[in-house]
Amino acid sequence: MPSSVIRFFRYAPGTRGLKVTFVSGRIYLYEDVPPEAAAAFSQARSKGTFFNREIRDRYVYRDITHEYAG
Repeated sequence: MPSSVIRFFRYAPGTRGLKVTFVSGRIYLYEDVPPEAAAAFSQARSKGTFFNREIRDRYVYRDITHEYAG
């Protein structure tokens, strides 16, 4: 999954939460993401393009970077 913007992501089907870690080190949790959207994200050739078009600004999110700091 090489991406110049997204380092890692993980989807939790039980909570429908999509945790995205960016190359910058910021970590965001996107809430109530349908499994179909997460699966399409996983299969997308360009993760950054898919994220910007289908995830960003479509789902409620929160910055959880501080929860993983230090």
